[in-house]
Amino acid sequence: MGMLQEFKEFAMKGNVVDMAVGVIIGGAFGKVVSSIVADVIMPPIGVLLGGVDFSDLAVTIQQASKTAAGVDVPAVVISYGKFIQTVIDFTIVAAAIFLMIKILSSFKKKVEAAPEAPPVPSNEEILLTEIRDLLKNK
Repeated sequence: MGMLQEFKEFAMKGNVVDMAVGVIIGGAFGKVVSSIVADVIMPPIGVLLGGVDFSDLAVTIQQASKTAAGVDVPAVVISYGKFIQTVIDFTIVAAAIFLMIKILSSFKKKVEAAPEAPPVPSNEEILLTEIRDLLKNK
């Protein structure tokens, strides 16, 4: 079997396709959460904290400058405001995944806890039960 055929079989397995769909949906979900945090959640928090724009929060380690040759050297900056937004993004995504897994687990527990109906006896079993009962009554 050629390597191409083996790869094709591997790629078409259900788990690989499911994982690919999950990664794509997860990426899209991450973008939605990032937008919610940056555009909806952080502006009101910034207003409550005195008009702070979190995306602009940073510490400048070295100012921008020019070398003797006239080449621009960019500023060295630690952008901790963007880090705060990323931490909030992560927290929301982690909470959403946690809730989804918790809900799926509760559904699974309900299915496992549901009592199974007793199996329907076959015609032979019914007949043997009747014979046993008749013999007991004699």
